Amino acid sequence: MARILIVTPAAKTCSSGNRVTAERYAGHFRALGHRVTLAEKIDSHAADLLVALHARKSGAALLDFVRRYPRRPTVLLLTGTDLYGDLMTSPTSRDAVAAAEQLVVYHDEALQNLPAKLRKKTEVIYKSCRPFAAAAVPLKRSFEISVSGHLRSVKDPLRAALAARRLPAESRIRITQFGAALSRGLLQRAEREMERNRRYRYLGEVPRRRARQLLARSRVLVVSSLIEGGANVIAEAVTDRVPVLASRILGNVGMLGPAYPGYFDLKNTEQLGALMLRCEQDARFYRTLRRAVATRLPLFGPSRERAALGQLVKKLLT
Repeated sequence: MARILIVTPAAKTCSSGNRVTAERYAGHFRALGHRVTLAEKIDSHAADLLVALHARKSGAALLDFVRRYPRRPTVLLLTGTDLYGDLMTSPTSRDAVAAAEQLVVYHDEALQNLPAKLRKKTEVIYKSCRPFAAAAVPLKRSFEISVSGHLRSVKDPLRAALAARRLPAESRIRITQFGAALSRGLLQRAEREMERNRRYRYLGEVPRRRARQLLARSRVLVVSSLIEGGANVIAEAVTDRVPVLASRILGNVGMLGPAYPGYFDLKNTEQLGALMLRCEQDARFYRTLRRAVATRLPLFGPSRERAALGQLVKKLLT
C-alpha cells in the first residue's frame, strides 16, 4: 500500500474537469488499496508518490515536492492549456514537465504536441466514466442539444447558441447550456443571448448529478472548444451513447477518433448549424453518429483506466 498525494488546482467545492479527474483518480487508487490525500498544495503532506494536475497551476507544488523528496516519484497530468499554450510560455510549466518522472496525457493525439524526449516518459491513459444510473428520457417537444461545462473563452461557449439562431423556423432544436460563467462578461453574453434567442436556455452552474442527467437526456452534445486536453464531458457522452458534435481540434479528435463524422471547423457557426440540423432531420446520419460513439466506448471503461493507473504506480514504486 502506497501513500499517494494528488495535487489539483481545483478546490473541493469546484466542479471543474480537473476536480472531476482528481476525484476519479483518488477513487481508483483507493480501490487499488492505496491511501490517498487530495490537496491544492503540498504543505505538510508526506507521500510515497505525487500526482499533480496541470503543469502551470500545480507546477510549483510538484517542484516543491521534488525538492523535499528528491527520490520519490512524481506524475504530472497535462491539460489542454498545458499542451497547447503554457508549455510554450510558462517557465513553471516547463520546469515541472522536466522535473516530473512521469507524464500522463488523455489520448494518443496529445503526443503530437510533445517533443520526442518527453514522449519517452509519457503514458496515454484515457479518461473513464460510468453510465448515468437513472433513466434519462429525451424531451418530446424539442430536439434538445446540450452544451456542458464552465463558460470560458477558450471553450467558445456560445457557438451552439449562435448556430441555433440561423435554423429554419420549423426546426425543433433547443440549446440547453449549463456550467458556471467564469467571467462577468460571459455571463452577460449568455443572459443577452437568452433574451434574443428563443432556442437558447442557460441554466448556470448545476449540481454534478443534474449535469449528468441533462447530458444523458440530450439528443446531441456540442463541444466547441478552441483547445482541449481531453474533455471529461466527451467521455460522459460516449458512455451515455449521446452523439457529439465537436470542433476539429487534437483534443477532440483524440477522444472521438480521426474518422468520426461529427466534426466542424473552429468557430464555424455555419458548419455547426448544418450538422445540428442534419442530426434533427436525417435519421440515418444520426444513427451513424450513435454507432461511431459506440465504437469508442471501450476506451472509457473504468476498469481500463484503473488497470492503467495500477500499472503506473507499480512501475514507479518498484
